[in-house]
Amino acid sequence: MKTATVKQLKDELKHLSSESLMQLCLRLSRFKKENKELLTYLLFEAHDEEAYIQNIKSEIDEQFELINVNSFFYIKKSVRKILRIIKKYSRYSLKKETEIELLLYFCYKLKNFKPSIKQNTTLLNLYNRQIEAIIKKSNTLHEDLQHDYMQQVETLVM
Repeated sequence: MKTATVKQLKDELKHLSSESLMQLCLRLSRFKKENKELLTYLLFEAHDEEAYIQNIKSEIDEQFELINVNSFFYIKKSVRKILRIIKKYSRYSLKKETEIELLLYFCYKLKNFKPSIKQNTTLLNLYNRQIEAIIKKSNTLHEDLQHDYMQQVETLVM
């Protein structure tokens, strides 16, 4: 089966009734967890971005508490998992400010994590890549926001 392009899908969706669209959305939500999560964001959380960010931050806190600190191997695995969660939720929002806020929070948590990430090159490199990503993303924003984010980045630089 050949997959239709986005334009073809858009044109076809224009001709459907609201009832048909609802049925399509519900059917789509049954297949993948990400589809259901995106639908949840769009329907319930998109109107209040601050609350959405706070919910994700609390999830990040929970994930950091669950990290097995017996070995850097387990720490790296868990940190990568947290980063995947952040990237996924950032894609739902499509707002660069949300992604930057979450990455800043992640870097803050990682910097203050015990045992220190300075003892592990891989974690330190991951941390530095996130700082670079924050800087790169913030350069596309308004000057006032850039300044605010750069001040926060300066406190995080090791």
